[in-house]
Amino acid sequence: MVDFKALKAASGKKSLETLTSELTKLKDNGASKNGPDDRFWTATVDKAGNGYAVIRFLPSPSDEDVPFVRMFDHGFQGPGGWYIENSLTTIGKQDPVSEYNSKLWNSGIEANKDIVRKQKRRLHFVSNIYVVSDPGNPANEGKVFLFKYGKKIFDKLEEAMNPQFADEEAINPFDLWSGANFKLKIRQVEGYRNYDKSEFDKTGPLLDDDKELEKVWKSEHSLKAFLEPSNFKSYEELQARLTKVLGEPAAQKRAAAKVEEETPWQDEDAAPKFKATHAPNYSGDDDDDEAMDYFKNLAEK
Repeated sequence: MVDFKALKAASGKKSLETLTSELTKLKDNGASKNGPDDRFWTATVDKAGNGYAVIRFLPSPSDEDVPFVRMFDHGFQGPGGWYIENSLTTIGKQDPVSEYNSKLWNSGIEANKDIVRKQKRRLHFVSNIYVVSDPGNPANEGKVFLFKYGKKIFDKLEEAMNPQFADEEAINPFDLWSGANFKLKIRQVEGYRNYDKSEFDKTGPLLDDDKELEKVWKSEHSLKAFLEPSNFKSYEELQARLTKVLGEPAAQKRAAAKVEEETPWQDEDAAPKFKATHAPNYSGDDDDDEAMDYFKNLAEK
């Protein structure tokens, strides 16, 4: 377990190098519950779908190594209802939807590829954050929350750690002392939430008092808990649900009949976007993820 003094001693270049190494592992290797989870923070948007807040990404909890977890899930509707489940690929296991998508994609039938695009797995991340400023809900300020976000915001974190140009200095955005606040700027662009204008502020300590920083750090929520097997249904349970959602099994077999080889198809970015009828209450930045949360709420009513 890392103590607070060790955390501060590791602040700066060493911790950035460790974090960058973890990012490389992600590239190489390429929790469900009912009702609202008040551990999670979501940004407030106005009627036009615009919003602003300032947050600080926090370091790893005391007994964990990485300040984020990467998760995959599926969310789509079939003749037999909705399939909204965590993907077993998150924890490195075979998943029936990924296998079925592979069969469809490799069938060579364009209509099957369209089906795959609609039921692809979706990527999101979870981190601990400290809310610096939340004009839409000031009561959140000065508190620690979990934050669920998508690839676009993660790309901004990665860019901060691995800047593109020589005149830009790499920072560890998860560092309490040498990190930087993140100005989350939400716009509604062509019917979708857009985070392109979000940016990091200048680097510096989150707070001036180390004792207060230690309290913040000790207030963090576990991230590795999201990867516990108990958060995932078994392969057999997921297969049964998939069969029910897709309908008659023979139809599934016919759709995949031309398969010659099964190469996993797991593209998180190629699918067309869903469009929600209003701004869903989801803090990620993948438009189809936001919309699917909205559709999930409809399915549960």
